[in-house]
Amino acid sequence: MIDDRKNKRPTVIVIDDDQSVREALKGLFESVGLSAETHGSVKEFIAADDPEKAGCIVLDIRLPGQSGLEFQEALAKSDLPRSVVLISAHVDVPMAVRAMKAGAIDVLNKPVREQDLLEAVNRAIADDAARRKEKSGKASTRSKYMTLTERERQIMTLVIAGKLNKQIAAELRLAEPTVKLHRGHMMRKMKATSVAHLVKIADALM
Repeated sequence: MIDDRKNKRPTVIVIDDDQSVREALKGLFESVGLSAETHGSVKEFIAADDPEKAGCIVLDIRLPGQSGLEFQEALAKSDLPRSVVLISAHVDVPMAVRAMKAGAIDVLNKPVREQDLLEAVNRAIADDAARRKEKSGKASTRSKYMTLTERERQIMTLVIAGKLNKQIAAELRLAEPTVKLHRGHMMRKMKATSVAHLVKIADALM
């Protein structure tokens, strides 16, 4: 029987061309209750990747083919960014700055102190969880917005702009009671409790 609880644990994906490093890190992460998988190259990882899998990536900067740093920068610019901790036996300041600018959670020197790595991985997992929660919230808001009629969307835009019912009625050439009716429907569909709340919801659609 498949253990669903295990499948829901965050997964630390280790990408390193040194097998001994991969095995050591996998053992470390599993010893603290994390799931872990390993790959010897970026190409190998891409072939097996499931972007919906929560967790983070521990990535060696110097890899054959596409380097870890190049891959991290590409991930940051993609529609599916990931939380990344970079490790390398040779980290210079320009390299570290470049990695951090691209969104790396941390850049650590090999041999990596276990505690430093675990702390960085925990931050990366928390970062990943926050991003997934935000993405889920945006998807939910977008779904609600798609249920609005064209008239309700017009009224929502004008309400957010601070227009009163009387002003909206004049602009759309509607009776004020009609505006109130559409506005009520729109607020319920968007689950907005006030105009201020509606503005925040609208910001999430951007």
